[in-house]
Amino acid sequence: MTDLPLPPVAAPFRLPFHYGALHQVGVDWLVDPRPVRELLAKHHPDLTAATFDDGRALVSLNYQLYFAQYPFGGGVTQEIELSVIAFPTTEAGRLPRLDYAEYAQGWDQTKLLGIARLHVVCDNPFAIRAGRELYAEPKYPGWFEVALPSLNGPAGRTWTVRCKAGEVGPDDTLRRHAAPLVDLTARLDGLTPVPANTAPVTGYGTDPAGRLLAGPMNVYQPYEFYDLAAPEHSGRTRLTLHAPHTDLGRDLHALLPSDTPAAGAWTYQSAPVAAHNRPYYLPTGPRP
Repeated sequence: MTDLPLPPVAAPFRLPFHYGALHQVGVDWLVDPRPVRELLAKHHPDLTAATFDDGRALVSLNYQLYFAQYPFGGGVTQEIELSVIAFPTTEAGRLPRLDYAEYAQGWDQTKLLGIARLHVVCDNPFAIRAGRELYAEPKYPGWFEVALPSLNGPAGRTWTVRCKAGEVGPDDTLRRHAAPLVDLTARLDGLTPVPANTAPVTGYGTDPAGRLLAGPMNVYQPYEFYDLAAPEHSGRTRLTLHAPHTDLGRDLHALLPSDTPAAGAWTYQSAPVAAHNRPYYLPTGPRP
């Protein structure tokens, strides 16, 4: 038994952080474990990369759009995370043996298989600070152009995300740059997903003092998992790297050769809480 204190919660933040709504898409790739282990040793030395089918490691890229309500009003945030699936090295003896499809559907109820974040690009300076200070996330500024499945739009299940560079100005606002970083597309139309009980999702971070943190995130309904392992699904996802000389670009290039097919995709969309319906005409009497 350990006697570790809880990490501090810096002002003005409060935990847990409650999401008012969340829309999320993730794409997973099974890859050569060697570059994954090298990057993990650099970023999170106390984690070990999990291996699945044929000993391959798992790289995941996920986009989030979320809303939060604060005492002063509301805020909308977008971010994209590049992660590898890993576990604390000291806990290796507790892990079940799973293939990728079993992991993706939430069979690891130890929740030790978590996301070891390598890069997080975010469009909200307040969320960037919170991620860094609370969860030791490698979080930095960028912005997004997206097309998402929506009840307020045409029917379909295609997600298109373009992430562009940005910076936080001295006035603590986001300044957008024109340069694109990465594009992600997932065409999930016509596929039947299965419910995936993957939450709580454990997110790992390593703070500047080298301490390993684990931050679980509860999601209050199942994810939807799309198995893309069949060869006929190889064209359903597309990842385009626009900035190969950035840290994000170099790591993506090292982890994901351009011809790597996706193993699966997963989505979550908050249920609507209200609907403003179509109006109708009322009969009126004769006008004077």
